[in-house]
Amino acid sequence: MKKIFNAIIDSYIDTKVGITENFLNEKLALDLKANLLALYAGNELTQAGTGNKSGLVHNKNNRSDIIYWLDRAHNNASENVFFDLMDAFVLHLNETCYTGITSYEFHYTLYEKGSFYTKHMDQFRNSDSRQFSMIMYLNADWKKEDGGELSIHHKDRLQNISPTNGKSVFFKSNELLHEVLCTNVPRLSITGWLKK
Repeated sequence: MKKIFNAIIDSYIDTKVGITENFLNEKLALDLKANLLALYAGNELTQAGTGNKSGLVHNKNNRSDIIYWLDRAHNNASENVFFDLMDAFVLHLNETCYTGITSYEFHYTLYEKGSFYTKHMDQFRNSDSRQFSMIMYLNADWKKEDGGELSIHHKDRLQNISPTNGKSVFFKSNELLHEVLCTNVPRLSITGWLKK
């Protein structure tokens, strides 16, 4: 895994956006996708919001995805494998880049057809605990006409990233404005933040 970890770190250093394929291996991606779809079928996902704590706001004109927070307390075998992977990545990140990450939080994310998330920054105004944002995609056979790209607003350019299966994206939570463009088919991912 160190080769994949180094690939996403090197990509981040080069371009401010780390991208790598197969951060989640094929089996893990399939298992996590199955979990997400089962939760969706059981109406377990909830409307996502913006802000935190008392400032949490639900506005479908800004953000229309639905989410489910991952937690080791669920004792789900596939999610535990995912957490073990993230523990290994955080350890490697701290040892090689001295980032001082001490925790993380992740949720399943599902954008139903017609859903989107307008331009935003991932770090809260009243807290700087989120250091890095990570997204891992669970969409097999994704096509350009499916939409739903992650659009990152660099100072000098726009970078659109397709949400293809197994791809992972990594960037500083307080540096880059980004948005999720309207999706034409259901779009699945795991989204989260590495924190201090």
